[in-house]
Amino acid sequence: MENKKFTVTDDLLASKGQRLLNFVIDLFIIYVIETSIGTTIILIGDLTKSDTASNWVSSLSVVESFFFGLVILFFYYLITEMYFSRTFGKYFTKTMVVKHEGSRPNMKSIIVRTLSRLIPFEPFSFLTAERGWHDTLSVTYVVKKHDFIAKKKLFSEQ
Repeated sequence: MENKKFTVTDDLLASKGQRLLNFVIDLFIIYVIETSIGTTIILIGDLTKSDTASNWVSSLSVVESFFFGLVILFFYYLITEMYFSRTFGKYFTKTMVVKHEGSRPNMKSIIVRTLSRLIPFEPFSFLTAERGWHDTLSVTYVVKKHDFIAKKKLFSEQ
């Protein structure tokens, strides 16, 4: 009796178009979160008549604003992929993150995946390979959710 294990196959992988759309949607969501936090700090500063917080947000340089955005990006990907195996972009494109054998990624994989996104030019890694650096370094895959679930169910029934 042969003991076979389920593995993610190429036909389950999200397309480059889906991956690009995930990236664009997620960047937009990160921008909205960053803007909302800044606006909230300014509003709280105005309501409490504390100029310190609102002055800090208003006087952020381009570099400081960029690093603030990186912090938001880090926590956005970390939280959404750790708890849901998908971001808002992946939800919209009906894709999800899994390990090679089809399980949910563990915390270490998600942390490596998220930190890998901070590598300069990492989003362009998809131009030369099927999977980006944040996929290969974390040994994770972005799959089409419904196809993945159907194939895994079929596999488990055999």
